Amino acid sequence: MARKHLRRVNGILLLDKPAGLSSNQALQRAKRLFQARKAGHTGSLDPLATGLLPLCFGEATKVSGFLLDADKHYQVRCRLGVTTDTGDAEGEVLEETPVPALDADRVEAALAGFRGDIEQVPPMYSALKHKGQRLYKLAREGKEVNREPRPVRINGLTLVALEGDTLALDVRCSKGTYVRTLVEDIGRALGCGAHVIGLRRTGLGPFDDPDMFTLEALEAAAGEGLEALDNCLLPMDSALVQWPAVELAEDVAFFLMQGQPVWVPRIPEAAWLRLYTREGRFLGMGCPDAEGRIAPKRLLATGGGGKQ
Repeated sequence: MARKHLRRVNGILLLDKPAGLSSNQALQRAKRLFQARKAGHTGSLDPLATGLLPLCFGEATKVSGFLLDADKHYQVRCRLGVTTDTGDAEGEVLEETPVPALDADRVEAALAGFRGDIEQVPPMYSALKHKGQRLYKLAREGKEVNREPRPVRINGLTLVALEGDTLALDVRCSKGTYVRTLVEDIGRALGCGAHVIGLRRTGLGPFDDPDMFTLEALEAAAGEGLEALDNCLLPMDSALVQWPAVELAEDVAFFLMQGQPVWVPRIPEAAWLRLYTREGRFLGMGCPDAEGRIAPKRLLATGGGGKQ
């Protein structure tokens, strides 16, 4: 579609990504349905994975970084006794090992070592770069390079089911966590190796087990018209509810929107602030500065709706 016929769409779509599509492929399909000029996703899900992929349209791309940095929530199924080169079912089998007799207590003892602050060695099959090249591209060429461990935090790790050689886990983790690597490490701790056979993201930042839209549902809405599609979008500030809200008088809001820091009484103590007019129009995000003012940081060119 020619760019001049594309629409200025603003808002956040909670997409239920299907298995088999990359995050960018899913984004492009949704973007075409909305006939949107601009859109981006908030951190990739592996093609194998399903579930929550927030898509930011238009001005909402200015707040997408807050979702990129947010904690994640996953449901994961693991196959014990088999390791693969990718850490998931799409890879080539590297080794098969007999699975020892396991019960919930033994699995729980292993899981306990992975809760809290841990370090992970990123997998070769990842989008991280080494000397300007993506690791997954090097891996496909049969190359392996040294990767430094990275700190991550596992906020929750719960055994959901143990059935034969299959584990089901509930994982709540910080940004930067590789669930495939976590599963591999758990398999190693159990003495038999493991890989991911199913992964579904159910939460990201303020969105935990939310209502989501499949591509099929969006296609059905598109058949009813663009207004039906737009009704699937959330306001931009729905991604930012963890930060305090500050209302600005009309003259103060004017100077803020010119890029100037502004004085506001009783500024909340927080790293970021949601900024609104007295009428409830979302202006963007700001930060308190050392002089007790609010400095504009992520301002919107258009109104973003009322407070969430």
